[in-house]
Amino acid sequence: MVCFTKFREKTEQVGRWKIYETRYFRGQSKNQKCGVKRLCFSIICILLEVIFIITIVTRLNEYAEIINLFTRILSGILVLGLYASNKTSSMKMPWVILILIFPIMGVGLYLLIGLNGGTHKMRERYAEIDSKLLPMLPDSQECLSRIKETIPKAGNIASYIQRNSQYPIYQNTDIVYFDEAVKGLEAQLKDLEKAQKFIFMEYHAIEDAEAWHKIQDVLEERVKAGVEVRVFYDDMGSIGFINTDFVKKMEAIGIHCRVFNPFMPGLNLFLNNRDHRKITVIDGKVGFTGGYNLANEYFNYTHPYGQWKDTGIRLEGDAVQSLTVTFLEMWNAVSAKDANDPDFSKYLFHYDYAAQQTGFVQPYADSPMDNEQVGEEVYISMINKAEKYCWFMTPYLIITDEMTHALCLAAKRGVDVRIITPGIPDKKFIYNITRSFYHGLVKHGVRVYEWTPGFCHAKNECGR
Repeated sequence: MVCFTKFREKTEQVGRWKIYETRYFRGQSKNQKCGVKRLCFSIICILLEVIFIITIVTRLNEYAEIINLFTRILSGILVLGLYASNKTSSMKMPWVILILIFPIMGVGLYLLIGLNGGTHKMRERYAEIDSKLLPMLPDSQECLSRIKETIPKAGNIASYIQRNSQYPIYQNTDIVYFDEAVKGLEAQLKDLEKAQKFIFMEYHAIEDAEAWHKIQDVLEERVKAGVEVRVFYDDMGSIGFINTDFVKKMEAIGIHCRVFNPFMPGLNLFLNNRDHRKITVIDGKVGFTGGYNLANEYFNYTHPYGQWKDTGIRLEGDAVQSLTVTFLEMWNAVSAKDANDPDFSKYLFHYDYAAQQTGFVQPYADSPMDNEQVGEEVYISMINKAEKYCWFMTPYLIITDEMTHALCLAAKRGVDVRIITPGIPDKKFIYNITRSFYHGLVKHGVRVYEWTPGFCHAKNECGR
């Protein structure tokens, strides 16, 4: 008699958390819209595949084998190239399957979407700016040596980040953690009022409403005091939040404003790449970052998805230089039509600051325009090195096979692995995808919690 192991998920409500766990028993086994041009191209690919199949069946029966063999050879060559590429299996296999089953449609869609990591000119602009900016960051070999001596595992990850993203590790930096976004906003407003030289703000989403108006009032006052103010936002992220004349409004009051990758249906092959950063830099001395954007719902001024949970941090000291570089990179590289900064030195400088905290800080940025998945590799490294616990908080749990394997293996090693996700979704389709990962994780001992009061947008990771 053959016995199979079956997994059953149990859901338990404990306070504001919905906990997912697994019980074992023996028994029987049982949105994003595309541009017009892309949409048309995709439809054409599908129609060509249908026409090809119909033609083979109705008119070209005697040549069917030859034609089919020819298309399979072409698709096979592409599949071999794709298989040999430096991508994860979760990125390659869907394309391989699609191309092998529907060669014409698969090849067409892959050439349109799969290869779109950024245009050649876009890559050149970023490379040019990075070649000027990144060398201006301080040499941190001494600091890197100290963390390797005191915390070898963290030092190993810090070395990887510095080698692959070129962002150094710092000490001499004080950090304040905000467990609610509104606390971060209040602290941000106070620091903005003290700005003397420049203010840089880069956000995925800005809403021309109450929260932003509080910030704008301070920015206008600082502009009148002679402070240089720049605001940078993602066009797709801010759709529905601001009108198309927002840039003109900001420029009219002295706030320099740029847009990342404007949404232009049918014209923009870089459409899927978005700026998801949330950064404020004040005089190169104080920086803010975290999960929250500058829209009312993030601060619970409005409640479209129940209570909104978000977090942030304030940095003061040497590490703010990396946030400054991150902003300047995007500001200068986003468009060839904009005038670039002729001199970065006035924004990147050393000043005397004596931090009270002695910990290590390493802000860094990642890009889709290279073959190194720095962010994912850092998380996997944290999971693999964890001995006691590894906790994650994320609004969208859509992970690769490599990440899934690392989480499950850590749990099987006895590490306390927990993941917090939203209880109320902001996008139901993504929420369903998130939940589809629960079973594969919890059956190996990963504990998944849903924050039931509303939408949890925080992005936090910690391990030991």
